[in-house]
Amino acid sequence: MPVFCVVDDKYVPLYRILWISALPHFCGADDCEREGQYEVRLEDGESVWADREERDAALRALAEWAGGDEAEEGCDEAD
Repeated sequence: MPVFCVVDDKYVPLYRILWISALPHFCGADDCEREGQYEVRLEDGESVWADREERDAALRALAEWAGGDEAEEGCDEAD
C-alpha cells in the first residue's frame, strides 16, 4: 500500500493531503503559472500543483490508502 504519491516532482505523504481540486485552476491573470493545473492542498496551508495524470494518481493512491473501492463509492454517493 503506498504511503507517498508524486506531485510536482515531490514525494507527498498521503496523510498530509487535505483535498484535491476537481477542476483545473483558472484565474485569468496574464502572468499566472498555474493555469490548467490542479491544486493539491496540504496541511499547514501549503499546496502543490499537479497535472491531470498526477492528480488522478494521487486520487487513486488516496482511495487505496483509505480502503480501496469502498472509499470511492462513499465519495460518489456524497456528490
